[in-house]
Amino acid sequence: MERPLRIGIVAGELSGDTLGEGFIKAIKQQYPDAEFVGIGGPKMIAQGCQSLFEMEELAVMGLVEVLGRLPRLLKVKAELVKYFTANPPDVFVGIDAPDFNLRLELDLKNAGIKTVHYVSPSVWAWRQKRIFGIAKATNLVLAFLPFEKAFYDKFNVPCEFIGHTLADAIPMVSEQAPARELLGLEQNKRWLAVLPGSRGSELNMLAEPFIQACKLLHAKDPELGFVVALVNQKRREQFEAAWQQFAPELDFKLIDDTAKNVITAADAVMLASGTVALECMLVKRPMVVGYKVNAFTAFLARRMLKTKYVSLPNILADELLVKEFLQEECTPENLSQEVEHLLGEQGQQMVTRFTEIHHWIRKNADQQAANSVLNLIGKKESL
Repeated sequence: MERPLRIGIVAGELSGDTLGEGFIKAIKQQYPDAEFVGIGGPKMIAQGCQSLFEMEELAVMGLVEVLGRLPRLLKVKAELVKYFTANPPDVFVGIDAPDFNLRLELDLKNAGIKTVHYVSPSVWAWRQKRIFGIAKATNLVLAFLPFEKAFYDKFNVPCEFIGHTLADAIPMVSEQAPARELLGLEQNKRWLAVLPGSRGSELNMLAEPFIQACKLLHAKDPELGFVVALVNQKRREQFEAAWQQFAPELDFKLIDDTAKNVITAADAVMLASGTVALECMLVKRPMVVGYKVNAFTAFLARRMLKTKYVSLPNILADELLVKEFLQEECTPENLSQEVEHLLGEQGQQMVTRFTEIHHWIRKNADQQAANSVLNLIGKKESL
């Protein structure tokens, strides 16, 4: 009898575990007895993945932390190379975690194992020469976004655009009323979602201009409500301190919940640049982006970034669809004026474009990823 399809797979954090879960499910639709071995989290393990190490071993952030863990990370990598070389899978899929997975993929590819890197690093945005290292390490890159594939195509590096998993997960229409009920917000008033970031450094920079912008908006429209998404208790305390310092007279509704629910409940959104801008676009709420970093970081970023825009909606549209107020332009006046526009006709025009882009990147990414990997190894079942 022919042996089962065998896939090596390594995810390094919770988001990768979710991608791995969807990928395994999609493969099993065509190969129910397929075997998966490597490193996974609880979702992948529940789908039958054999995890040789704890996923938390790879979930290390920050230069100092990585340096402290380097001997262990190198040992884990060496053990995986030894294991997969002795027990070659049909293909190896490294999910995100590029600092670890690309090095592992290079060793496995050199050992004759086909390798796939799932989720392109942001080579199109900065350190573009990394693409040559990616080309050496992989037989195929799976990209969430169409402009990523276009970038790889310029360098003749095999890449497939599979669509974005968030675009699959978020419905085409996100109902406002149930989100307001869930969060305890009045149904019959307008709400501005205020998302000043998930990191302490972001709130240090953005809490003041965001709160001062709300102060200006309240002066013009006392009926406008302000709802703030805060990821944890530390961020809540940080925001509360800034609130008391800059505008204690304002009424902010603080929510310890995901940004998605707060965005869905809102009429417009003022947010820090990041993945949340993509989420806001997919929920289809008009937004303005504000961002500030320290002067030295900004100096470096302006020289290293290769993109015209910083927010994904603009990069996807290849135009200034969403206003970006960065550094010295991130002022209460600029932010509040744009929010006023968003609460009018301009906001509806933005939503129309968001809907077009959502359709564009909604491609059933889990299934597309599975099909691309099976095609690579000649195992795609013909329909």
